[in-house]
Amino acid sequence: MSKFILLMLILSVLSVFTLLTFAEVLERQPEVIKLPKPNKKRGLPVMEALAVRASVTEWSDKDLSIQDLSDLLWAANGINRPEIGKRTAPSSQNAQDVDIYVFMKDGVYLYDAQAHSLVHLVQGDHRLLFFPPRPQQPPTEQMTVPPVVLLLVTDISRFRFGPEELKREWGAIDVGIVSQNISIFCAAVGLGTRPRASMDREKIRTLLKLKETQFPMLNHPVGHKKE
Repeated sequence: MSKFILLMLILSVLSVFTLLTFAEVLERQPEVIKLPKPNKKRGLPVMEALAVRASVTEWSDKDLSIQDLSDLLWAANGINRPEIGKRTAPSSQNAQDVDIYVFMKDGVYLYDAQAHSLVHLVQGDHRLLFFPPRPQQPPTEQMTVPPVVLLLVTDISRFRFGPEELKREWGAIDVGIVSQNISIFCAAVGLGTRPRASMDREKIRTLLKLKETQFPMLNHPVGHKKE
């Protein structure tokens, strides 16, 4: 009986952990945050997800849970065959050239797919680098800022061969595949997103100290849809 009670207590703690918001988890693990295992049985069947997929421009201010982040990042470009280290998104030459940077109000993180964790990079809220004010539009038409913005960056140095022009083309294609994974996942679980190319690339490059071979290509705001 004592072993049964201990097991139930452990499962209870794990369940509470997955319901925590990212901010609550951050208070406990500030530098490297180990994400919970992705829930691979979550969401609509793929055909239903495709049927409801739509771009979203308004999000509520409700934070994502740590489980939401885990599932989102794994679906985007996580390890789905650990025995050979391959991903949910294919890449040319299996270069695995696409990195996902996670921008939130407390800072910027890099998704480490191998460890399924978030590595803290930069302190502070830098989400407005993706949503600069547009003077020609009234405030009511400005896009709202969601709790999470995923930045997709290709590093063309990971391609083993080919001219630079072709490597950049391959990188753009690989980013597009990851982007579609994000869109389908969000549609399946009721989150809102849209792929966007608008961002302050130069400031982002400086903030993240990107190499010359790293190119920010797309960003995905993600959050709960505004009712």
